[in-house]
Amino acid sequence: MRWALVKVSLAVTAMVVVAFAVPLGLVIREMARDRAFSNAEREAAAVAPALSITTDREQLERVVASAGSDAGMAVHIPAPGAASGTGSGAEDAATGGPTDIGRQRATDEDIAAVRAMGRASTAEVGGGSTLLQPVALSSGEIAVVEVYVPESEVTNGVGTAWAVLAAVGAALIVGSVAVADRLGVRMVQPARRLVDGAHELGEGRLGARVPVEGPDELRRAAVAFNSMADQVVQLLANERELAADLSHRLRTPLTVLRLNAASLGDGPAAEQTRAAVEQLEREVDTIIRTARDAKPQTAAAGPGAGCDAAEVVRERMGFWSALAEDEGRKWRVAGADRPVRIPVARTDLAASLDALLGNVFRHTAEGTAFAVDLHNGEDAVIVLVSDAGSGIADPEAAMARGRGSGTDGSTGLGLDIVRRMAESTGGDVRIGSSVLGGTEVRIWIQLDGRTAPVRRGHRGAVRRRRQGRAQAQAHH
Repeated sequence: MRWALVKVSLAVTAMVVVAFAVPLGLVIREMARDRAFSNAEREAAAVAPALSITTDREQLERVVASAGSDAGMAVHIPAPGAASGTGSGAEDAATGGPTDIGRQRATDEDIAAVRAMGRASTAEVGGGSTLLQPVALSSGEIAVVEVYVPESEVTNGVGTAWAVLAAVGAALIVGSVAVADRLGVRMVQPARRLVDGAHELGEGRLGARVPVEGPDELRRAAVAFNSMADQVVQLLANERELAADLSHRLRTPLTVLRLNAASLGDGPAAEQTRAAVEQLEREVDTIIRTARDAKPQTAAAGPGAGCDAAEVVRERMGFWSALAEDEGRKWRVAGADRPVRIPVARTDLAASLDALLGNVFRHTAEGTAFAVDLHNGEDAVIVLVSDAGSGIADPEAAMARGRGSGTDGSTGLGLDIVRRMAESTGGDVRIGSSVLGGTEVRIWIQLDGRTAPVRRGHRGAVRRRRQGRAQAQAHH
């Protein structure tokens, strides 16, 4: 916008300067020409009284010399009787012939034409122009006074005038560009502050505000932006308070569950129940602390942060394996036999695996097999959770937050938890068909924060998983 204003101002000012300076320069040139010929007319008028009195050569030479223009003035007097045709133009002055005083520059034809017309005229000659002024003599003949006007007198001061006009035009252009630039800065700076504020708010800096200044339109935009930011902060605060309050309400039923679990005695099922209640209590406490502290649950991990994905997979599969044995499900884990570091918090990965495995147990029949594969690449880690169920008819709808599957107990937030965890690293989540015949959920966890590739890595991971499936199948 700033440079657009400068360019418009430059173009408009240049057109105005050209429109006024060029005609003014031409007028100044004509004025200089008129001034030069006016001086020549005054010089010719100074000789006219003497011609009306006498035609003596010596006296006329003194008059021309006294006018100070003997080098540029000439007087042409016809022979006596030339008007009636009795004189001869070749006769000498002593015998009554024509008299010429000074240097003649005009042609005889121009002089004769002026004498015949009886009015002043100009003629172009070498180095300038001449003014030919007719003067009536006492004898009735017409004498012609010739005054030479050099080109330097015609253009005297024109060059200086053009230089002054050019300087004034340049000053006007520079001044208009400077004013337009200042106006552009006054308009652009508030717009840039508005853009910067929008970027800061989008990056999560909720305290970003925009100063209300600049033109009226930008001032109104700044007021609207600040009002929107305040509403966003208020809505987030209300959401955090609601999450904390709802989580806090879960403490009472959790306490009852913990007391009931403590009375179950010993045994694998009792231990699993107590472990699940303890984990649920930890998750509720984490939600309350996160909501109160206004911190996101999933944040980008810094250098050295994250967890061992293989360890988390083994731990969660150890938890779900007991339920799988009760329901007669075959299960398999591959790729979790060596450490795999990922930039994701341990609790976030565990919550994502629990969400996916919980969906397997919730939406597939008892006895349906499932598998978890972990693939460690150079720039990404892929976690595959697949089952042998009936599959998902509409994967896009299943990925939509809050949509769910339409069955009882489905909120549609499980896959959203997984998606947010993957996208926090620059990865993504894809739903497709598994080799077991059911659903396959692929979690792409980016290790360097770059955008995850689309299908190429996924196909490679599937091929590697198929190659290792036969070896791991013998375990169950």
